[in-house]
Amino acid sequence: MRILRRTLIALAVVVAVVIAAGVAGYWWQRPMLLTGTGYAAHNACAVTELAGRDDPERDLPPNPLVPYLRFGADEPGETTGSLLGVLAKQRAWYTEGFGCTLAGERPELGTATPIDDAGNPLTGAPAPTADPAVDAAIAAAFGDGAPPEQAAALGTRAVVVLKDGELVGERYADGFDAATPQLGWSMSKSATDLITGVLVQQGVVALDDAELRPEWTDERANITIEQLLRMTSGLEWDETYDLGTPITQMLYGEADMGGYVAGLPLEHAPGTVQEYSSGSTTLLCSVLAERTGLGADLPRQTLLAPLGLSSAVFEPDAAGTPVCSSYLWMTPRDWAALGQFALQNGEWNGEQLLPADWMAKSLEVLPVEQTDDPGYGMGWRVNTLTDGSPRWPGLPADTYYASGHDGQKVIVVPSEGLVVVRMGFTPEADDEPSEVQLVEELIAALG
Repeated sequence: MRILRRTLIALAVVVAVVIAAGVAGYWWQRPMLLTGTGYAAHNACAVTELAGRDDPERDLPPNPLVPYLRFGADEPGETTGSLLGVLAKQRAWYTEGFGCTLAGERPELGTATPIDDAGNPLTGAPAPTADPAVDAAIAAAFGDGAPPEQAAALGTRAVVVLKDGELVGERYADGFDAATPQLGWSMSKSATDLITGVLVQQGVVALDDAELRPEWTDERANITIEQLLRMTSGLEWDETYDLGTPITQMLYGEADMGGYVAGLPLEHAPGTVQEYSSGSTTLLCSVLAERTGLGADLPRQTLLAPLGLSSAVFEPDAAGTPVCSSYLWMTPRDWAALGQFALQNGEWNGEQLLPADWMAKSLEVLPVEQTDDPGYGMGWRVNTLTDGSPRWPGLPADTYYASGHDGQKVIVVPSEGLVVVRMGFTPEADDEPSEVQLVEELIAALG
């Protein structure tokens, strides 16, 4: 998921036009302005209420719109975002266990299933014993020794390293610690793959299930759960973060995000073209939430509670659908536990929660007529592409990973028994080479 920088720059121009044009200009541009204020409201609510920080402005991308944005709390659990304090107001509501939801009024989401961390060995694990080689690799990922502006642009906020399931490296930026939840953005899609796998293991759904929406009486009825996971549904989509595109409309303009995506037409026959789509993943969760009857509690009951991910919050939309494309918050240790669960092929504390071949299926990249994301399987990306070439030549061929906006990564290297989590806020820097370097150096240090 790329940053909304282009969108917000365009919105800054709109603001200037609105100020010049007056009331008529405002009402003409208001639907587009809501993108910016919705982003601000949700961000401020989640950073303060969920992550327990008092600096939500640190998570706004640098762009000309920011000076016009205002956010504040009108009452406990309600955060507003607006332009200049009065225009295009959006509200985000905090619900315990479910985080923040954009809605005109407080949503009714039910009660969140409690999560006991007793089954998660990483929650209370002591800080790892210092290892000079490991610590040096992590220090480089934080930009130690680099010019201050370069380190600031890198924006690393956490690194957690597991070797054979044991915590062997860990570090946090100022203002963050092991108890601070951080947003995974599109790493949420990898968690959604695991949620689906749990339901397949339980016999609730199957990958070839079709006829997923009652209103789909045309060719869309042929779309399967697997195609939504692989983003080969064929539904019309544009992941460009710009004014008027489906992704910004879904996240900041729709109360029922799954319903919005389900209403889009086909642009390709199902299964023929892979197009990266946050809509596909959120639509999938609306189907799963409806079929299980769990609503917003779907992630907690299926995945988060069984793994003991007590810091985890998967935020829903106003209709109670988890926003499975984007809105999973967890501490870096819990993100590492998620990677370890994948590395263990779905076994946790002696129980097989996923089908034995689930991760193999998830990491299988099927041939399609065309793709805009080579190496994407079911919610995870692989290092060995379909033509046999490596994405990252310096890493083992079996490497796979979850990836999110602003440089969020959970990188799994099965042949090394390694899970590496990198979290940060990196809207400007091209940070991927540093993540690859981090894993390369850790493999050498722990070899």
